[in-house]
Amino acid sequence: MPPRRAGGERTATLCRPAVAVPEHVITLDQTLELARTLHADHPQLPLALRLIENTGVRTRHLVQPVEETLRHPGFTARNAVYAREARQRVPGVVRQALAHAALRPADIDLIVYVSCTGFMMPSLTAWLINTMGFRSDTRQTPIAQLGCAAGGAAINRAHDFCLAYPGANVLVVACEFCSLCYQPTDLAIGSLLSNGLFGDAVAAAVVRGTGGHGVRLERNGSHLVPGTEDWISYGVRDTGFHFQLDKRVPTTMGMLAPALRVLAEQHAWDVSGLDFYIVHAGGPRILDDLCEHLALPPEVFRFSRATLTERGNIASAVVFDALDRLFAEGGLPESAQGLIAGFGPGITAEISLGRWSVRSAGLRGIVPQAAVALL
Repeated sequence: MPPRRAGGERTATLCRPAVAVPEHVITLDQTLELARTLHADHPQLPLALRLIENTGVRTRHLVQPVEETLRHPGFTARNAVYAREARQRVPGVVRQALAHAALRPADIDLIVYVSCTGFMMPSLTAWLINTMGFRSDTRQTPIAQLGCAAGGAAINRAHDFCLAYPGANVLVVACEFCSLCYQPTDLAIGSLLSNGLFGDAVAAAVVRGTGGHGVRLERNGSHLVPGTEDWISYGVRDTGFHFQLDKRVPTTMGMLAPALRVLAEQHAWDVSGLDFYIVHAGGPRILDDLCEHLALPPEVFRFSRATLTERGNIASAVVFDALDRLFAEGGLPESAQGLIAGFGPGITAEISLGRWSVRSAGLRGIVPQAAVALL
């Protein structure tokens, strides 16, 4: 059981995330040209090209060169790449996230690891504990099947843990190599769209039970839209994970926006009057529809939109990348109110409400080196 540290309070602060993207870049123009070349005879090629162009994605990062990404050596080889790249790329962001939180590995009581683009058992959490100095009694919570909603879910489960064990600290890691799910023989429109939408990234963040600077979490909630299990899904086949997207998915914000409003009202907040919004940007229509349904100006989603434009849909890592951009802009005044939300298969929303905290009282431990090697 994690220690209930002296002076622990029933609160939790989401500190600044660390985010890194791989070195291989593909642009929108390259993506469109590849689609024209590889699928020249596809009867719905014009539709696929239009959908890809309308994503708003201009650049994406890949763990392998484009030439390697386009080859499919089989699921066994693909998953081996996932495991190798995760071990290579995750430690850097973990070290930086710990530095942002002014903690050491030994100060962490739980690791929540989220990923929907590869499989390892035991989870990468076991490898992290064995190689990075985490305590042997550090708890592990791998989350593999919430897709893009998992970033929000990880924050919420970290919050829950800190409420259950006051003073505990939780490390959240999101590792998404979406390019390893590329399926060259899958010609469904949803699959072709995903080829131009998803990117690769690794992120980590610490939720501190005491002290810290960032978003002081106050309430969280989940919402599942009944009867939508097959709207976003994986077909698990011999060749690996096949992304399946129902044409009704673009309408989901009409179903999820009310859940955001209800949770805010339960907290005596007006969801249309908050100071910051960090949401999963699966595509531009999600952001546009949230503006309409919540009566918000487009500017409030500038961080999520920048993530989508520069890095594509990086699945569970989106909310951490968008939040890091808020930190990079300088943050907000003390107690500014905001919302964090991840959306994904189910159709599911994972929602957090919190206030911006500029105070860092209660810091303990030695701050690790901030200059760490990333990807």
